[in-house]
Parts: sequence; structure tokens; C-alpha cells
Amino acid sequence: MFDVRNLNVAYGQSRVLHGIDLSVAPGEIVAVVGRNGMGKSTLMKSLMGVIPSKSGEVVIAGTDVAAMPSHARVKRGLAYVPQGRQIFGTMTVEENIETGRVVTGKSDIPDEIYSLFPILAEFGKRRGGNLSGGQQQQLAIARALASDPKILLLDEPTEGIQPSIIKDIAKVLKEIRDLRNLCIVVCEQMLSFVLDIADRVLVIENGRIVHTNSNGQIDEASIASFLAV
Repeated sequence: MFDVRNLNVAYGQSRVLHGIDLSVAPGEIVAVVGRNGMGKSTLMKSLMGVIPSKSGEVVIAGTDVAAMPSHARVKRGLAYVPQGRQIFGTMTVEENIETGRVVTGKSDIPDEIYSLFPILAEFGKRRGGNLSGGQQQQLAIARALASDPKILLLDEPTEGIQPSIIKDIAKVLKEIRDLRNLCIVVCEQMLSFVLDIADRVLVIENGRIVHTNSNGQIDEASIASFLAV
């Protein structure tokens, strides 16, 4: 469903990502882990088209979208939950989710979204900026799901979130995967969260994938060594 082939990204003359290869099957959760500054957010932004790639392919269901703008990638089935959430603070919860529906041509919010995030149903008329950090993260995920994606990208979803909400987010990501058979790619540095959700773990260091493990064979000590400061 989702294939990234030899992706290279540069800021001016400075190369940031070096030949990234990544394949994700429907129903699979893949985590890309690494320390700050290793290229995780650049990878997410380049996959979404926020940052242009220098070369390589980003293939969704057989179509290379690497030359397409972000909105065209969304229409092809890519959804993005950015670092810092970036919800619309002055809009209500309901209005935030509705912005994700625009690409579908529909305005109704599926009941499934509120069943996954019951707190959002309770706070539907509340402004997004008045939610807690954890509630805003749930709203950002709900807004992404509202576009009916095939692939869900999440950049540092645990950042600034209290531990109890982190467990809820892990649980709901697995529920989303099971309900919709999505490809999910998570960039993260909290190893406990990654080990809870991921079918496969890739380590990025200096813009390169340097280590990979499948769940059940994940070498926690090796991955932790890459994350150590």
C-alpha cells in the first residue's frame, strides 16, 4: 500500500535524508525512532509534501505522489498528524474534525470517530484551544481520520502528553489499525510507546535508516542505545 523508495531530501546544499526506503502493508504499524535532529520530522514532512524531496519515490497504492502537492496526496489517501498537533484553536472540536472531511466531499462526521474518541463527542462545541494537550492530540488524530485515509502519519504523538493519555493513544491507534486496516507510520522517541504499538521498528540516524526490527524480535537494548544521548 505504501512504499518509499530511495528518498533524498536536502535543505539547499545540505542533504538531510539519504536514500530512505520504507514499505508499509495495510494493517501494519511501523515506528521510526531516533534522537532529536536525526531526520524524523523531515521524513514526515517530506512524505506529506510539506518539504520537497530531491529525488526518490513516495508510492501510494501503486501511484508515485512524490511530485504532487500536499492536498493531492491527501486525496490519494495520505493523512498527517503533525508534531505539536496544530489544531485550529479558535474553532470548535466539531469544526476542526469537519475540516478533515473537506477532501471527501462530505460534511457528516462518522460515528466511528466519536466512538474512538468519546471525549470529543462530549466537547464537540468547545473551542480546540481550550482542550488539554492530550485532548488536542486526540482531536488532531480524529481530524486526520476524517479524511478517510489509507495511510496515517504521526509525528511525535506523545510529545507533551501525560502518561495516562499516552496509553489511551496507543490503544486507539491499534483500534484504528484493526477497524480500518490502515498503514500507520509513527515517528517517535518514547521507546515504551513504540514497543507497545509497533509491528516493526526502524531507527533513523543522521538521515539514514541504520537498524530495523520486527515485533517479537525487537532488540530493545539495541534500539535504546541509538536513543541514548
